[in-house]
Amino acid sequence: MRSLKSYAVAVGMLAVSAASTAWAADLLPPPPLPEPIGEFGGNWYLRGDVGVGILQFDKTVARDASYPSVPYNYVKRQDTISDQVLIGAGVGYQFNSWLRVDATGEYRTKSDWRFIAQDTTFGSPNAFDLTSGKFSTVVGLANVYFDLGTWYGVTPFIGGGVGVANHMFETVTDEGLGGNIGGFGTGRSHDKTNLAWAVHAGLGYDVAPNLKLELAYRYLNMGDAQVGTITCIPGCDLRTNYKLKEIDSHDIKIGMRWALGGPVVTYEPPPPLIRKY
Repeated sequence: MRSLKSYAVAVGMLAVSAASTAWAADLLPPPPLPEPIGEFGGNWYLRGDVGVGILQFDKTVARDASYPSVPYNYVKRQDTISDQVLIGAGVGYQFNSWLRVDATGEYRTKSDWRFIAQDTTFGSPNAFDLTSGKFSTVVGLANVYFDLGTWYGVTPFIGGGVGVANHMFETVTDEGLGGNIGGFGTGRSHDKTNLAWAVHAGLGYDVAPNLKLELAYRYLNMGDAQVGTITCIPGCDLRTNYKLKEIDSHDIKIGMRWALGGPVVTYEPPPPLIRKY
């Protein structure tokens, strides 16, 4: 009887061991690590832009700077500036899929300024002055952007920026016309730095995992520009300052952004463990 009990115990232990082995064999192997989900814009990026700025401004204001004072009385007849081409570069940081910031600098090519005034200072109805010159601009901005989601590789965005604009006027000339024929004046080159601010909107397109093509519109306010004081020559005591008020630009830009840190990598949670019974 004791031998029979021992045999039964041994058979039971063997059966439990076999069942355990079979149950372990039925377990699925651990799931593989899921594929990373990449998203453009990891960490730091570089950017480059080119474009055209359609310039407009409020008005040109002339102020007498003679000593003793000889107030310049005039009626504006023409007041224009031409557009600028812009070339810029910058560095930025992508915090996540919807927020990024960058700092940019750009050079804007020379714009032609032309101001014609009917000069009534000395009572002549047929006296005119033609004042003209060129100025270029350097702009530096700190910007923040909000990416609004990506569809088929296209990411719309909006943003804003603040910084400085430096207008650099070259030598300006003032030529008398009509009753002022023969009169001539000149002003030295002059720089003026202002607060600048911008509003952005555009589309980005995924060219590669770490490369984006960007087409954007920007409204840019660049403050005032000022010419050097114009002195009439030869042997004339008349002096005049001209200031171009509230220069702004409607910019159309195309550019590229290169992500230096590679794609932002995220993982989906692994599927639950499934047992077979």
